[in-house]
Amino acid sequence: MRLRWFGLVMICIGLAACVPSPGEQTAAGDEAAIRAVLAAQVAAWNRGDIPGFLKGYENSAETTFIGSSIAHGYEPILERYEKAYADKAQMGTLTFGELSVRLLPTSAGVVEYAVVTGRFHLERTAKGAATKDDGVFSLVWRKSAEGWKIVLDHTGAC
Repeated sequence: MRLRWFGLVMICIGLAACVPSPGEQTAAGDEAAIRAVLAAQVAAWNRGDIPGFLKGYENSAETTFIGSSIAHGYEPILERYEKAYADKAQMGTLTFGELSVRLLPTSAGVVEYAVVTGRFHLERTAKGAATKDDGVFSLVWRKSAEGWKIVLDHTGAC
């Protein structure tokens, strides 16, 4: 009986060693959630849906976009995109590359913010007001009841 009990305990210990800790599970889930928002943004962009693309941004007066100029607030950012990309031909097909997601835990280990860096590429025939097809970006994300949302977007063309 003792031998069976010992074997059962050893199996449980072995299984426990294979299960990620709650912090690791949360980190993986947070990164996956951010990557899912980015994938949804690419899908919205590629169907010509700027409001759908902007769903990845926090709808706040404090949300900021930094490019060739600075826009504060969700509505001005939406207007900037709609002016720069007047139609689907100007939007083209978007891809992201070299994505890096870095979660920023507090001293208590709680993750509320993240930084994402990467590259973008637009494959298109019409350029309109937006003249660059390639660039880099850094995004600051905040986790809220609505999920992960971009609060600061710094995008520059190469």
